[in-house]
Formats: sequence, structure tokens, C-alpha cells
Amino acid sequence: MKLHSRKTLASIAAAVGLATSIQVLAHLDDKEPMQSYRQSYFTLLAMNFGPIGAMVKGEMPWDDAKLKVFANELGALASMDVSRAFGPGTDKGTTRAKPEIWQNQEDFKVKLTNMREALAGLQVAAGSGDKKIVAQAVGDAGKSCKACHDEYKAKNYLY
Repeated sequence: MKLHSRKTLASIAAAVGLATSIQVLAHLDDKEPMQSYRQSYFTLLAMNFGPIGAMVKGEMPWDDAKLKVFANELGALASMDVSRAFGPGTDKGTTRAKPEIWQNQEDFKVKLTNMREALAGLQVAAGSGDKKIVAQAVGDAGKSCKACHDEYKAKNYLY
């Protein structure tokens, strides 16, 4: 049984890695490297957070192994400081990042830090195997994402 679980986990990890790599490559752009970087980063977040949220909502079967794979990916992403992708001169181009990011850098960085901490907490929660703890961590992570989206993300591309 354990061998089967390891094979399943390895297959899931490979599929997630391939899917996320394809998404990252789709966003690569030499003319707007920082915009591409941050769009790829947030695409990876969404691809890993979405299935966890679906499990919590009962829209997808609960699977501890898959949950841990997705949560570990989120933990790895949480360890990255994406704020460097919002530096001077990166406010134009193909983006949904609102100008307010560059006008309120301090607040924006606080919100990014809150998101990163919430995602790291979700990784820990996933390791607990407790659905209630995971659901709470998903809620916390979702709130941290929403706090930034409400102020700093446009619904449509701006340029």
C-alpha cells in the first residue's frame, strides 16, 4: 500500500510540476520580465491554492497526499519575496497591478508578507491531517489574498 501511495504521490508531483512549468513558460516575456515574473508567481499560487480550496468546499474529493503536495508548493512559493517584481518602472505593460501599489509600497509589502505567512501556515496545517485546521488556514490565506486584490489588483488588464 505504501509503495502505491508513493507512486501516486510521485505522479501527482510530476503532473503539478509539468502543469506549473507550462503556465510559467506561457508567461515568459523578454520585454516585460518583472511583469512576467509576478504573473507566473501568482499563477502558480492559484494553481496550487485552487485545489485545496475545492477540497475544503467539498467540490473535489479530500486527498491528504494531494493536499500536502499542493500545500508544499504553496510553502515554497511563500518563501519567495515577490515584492522585487514590483520595483520602479514595472508599473506599466501587460498588468492588472494597479498604480496604487507603487503609491503605497509600504502597505502593499505588508499585505504580501501577510499572504506569505498565511500560505506558510497553510502548509503547516496540511501536515496536521485535520480538516478543520486546514479549512481555517484556507480561510486565513483567502482573506490575505483578498485584502491585496481588493486594493491592488484590477479585474482587467490596464495597458
